Amino acid sequence: MIWILVAYVFGCLNGAYYVGKLFYQQDIRELGSTNAGARNAGRVFSRSAFIVTVIIDAWKVIIPLWIAISFWEMDTIILGCMAIALLLGHLWPVQLGFRGGKGVVVYLATALMLAPIPLVVCGFIILVGYQLHKNLTLIAMIGFSSIPLNLFIFFRNIELTVVYFIMLFVVVIMHRNGD
Repeated sequence: MIWILVAYVFGCLNGAYYVGKLFYQQDIRELGSTNAGARNAGRVFSRSAFIVTVIIDAWKVIIPLWIAISFWEMDTIILGCMAIALLLGHLWPVQLGFRGGKGVVVYLATALMLAPIPLVVCGFIILVGYQLHKNLTLIAMIGFSSIPLNLFIFFRNIELTVVYFIMLFVVVIMHRNGD
């Protein structure tokens, strides 16, 4: 249980918010789409802000999952709960009044740690799909959907399939208004 709480706390570290405050002295949640995510940081501040935000948000996922896997040999269910807690912390960070990002980087970074092959397939789908249709949000959501499908069809990992369907559902719901 403590690992799930630790994951939530790590998830609360919001890259876009801290980049905005540290480098631009502004609250990203009051600018652009008012979303505290990498895409809004890139639009409002700069491409560099986007990149730094992605790096921060990826590392906040990688560090606790890597520690749990490497030193504690956590089972799949605990790792899945940690992944969901990381996402929830990113979406609803307690220290930011429960106003965070939409979870894309967290979703992808957890896949990097827990489902790397399905993540590669997802990337391939996005690269090819974007060449055919220029709506990145739509193509990305199709690519993201491939992660739980790959986990189920090719890896027969029911626990991670459920985790990624839950996470995908939340990320899609967070994107229902666009951006």
